Amino acid sequence: MRKIINYLCLCLCVPAIAIGAPINPFMTDGCSSFPDGTIRQQSLWLNCCIRHDIEYWKGGTYEQRLAADHALEQCVVNVGEAKIARLMLAGVRVGGSPYFPTAYRWGYGWPYMRGYKALNEEETADVERKLEMLRLKDKSVIAPLNAE
Repeated sequence: MRKIINYLCLCLCVPAIAIGAPINPFMTDGCSSFPDGTIRQQSLWLNCCIRHDIEYWKGGTYEQRLAADHALEQCVVNVGEAKIARLMLAGVRVGGSPYFPTAYRWGYGWPYMRGYKALNEEETADVERKLEMLRLKDKSVIAPLNAE
């Protein structure tokens, strides 16, 4: 019985501890398990995926995730790949849940099990600091975010 109580306490306390943790530095794997472009243009929609990864890294509400997914779709349409865009949208809608223990889940910059949660003022400032450090460190990664 004591083991069960300890386990339940751990389950209840770990998410509470994780909430106050700072966001991890931004990391991207490009388009995750999807190609970054076509055979001829191997990074054709890579910038779209990096923008999308920034949104997934910082997380937020369900509505913000939906907007990020549709922005990815539109970005890929804008590079001339409407069919690929629809396929990518389906993939991120199915596979990007914050409740999956994956490295590409919604809010992956935060400890696991954050779920859908709006960023507070302190968290927003932390996100902005980390993105600014990335801009200063490697303009080639973050610069495409400003281009549309």
